[in-house]
Amino acid sequence: MGAVLVVFSGLPGVGKTTIARELAFQIGAVHLCIDTIEQAIRFSGVVEEPLNDAGYRVAYALAEDNLRLGRIVIADSVNPIQLTRDAWREVAIHAKVRVIEIEVQCSDTIEHRQRVETRVTNIPGLKLPTWDQVLSREYVRWNREHLVLDTARQTLDQSTKTLREALR
Repeated sequence: MGAVLVVFSGLPGVGKTTIARELAFQIGAVHLCIDTIEQAIRFSGVVEEPLNDAGYRVAYALAEDNLRLGRIVIADSVNPIQLTRDAWREVAIHAKVRVIEIEVQCSDTIEHRQRVETRVTNIPGLKLPTWDQVLSREYVRWNREHLVLDTARQTLDQSTKTLREALR
């Protein structure tokens, strides 16, 4: 399998990172997590809040470098607006690789809220959003075809199987 850019999107707490990490582990892909990148930028002290698009710009550059090396790259972020979605597509175009766009949802609001309110992070210093922050976050509907995974209806194994099939 050659280089492919796999772009995740979805609100915090829907299961993006869980699926992205598992898929990366299974196929030996590069996993670029915006939360990790942004927290490293915060720790550096070079950029003060708000970070704006700094984390995304770092991720775009790292993705393109790895795609040019022939790697599969998994981009893991909320990816909430058309601008960021288009920027990921541009990375794939510049690297001359295929892009698979995925939106992860959790159609069960009670389950989604429980995940947000009880989750923990392995990223030191990362402050996770509250349920109210998730609900008020800007997230624009998709305007083009993409793969949708509903973590309220699919297990982790089912989700990664679907993605592995899409990569073939």
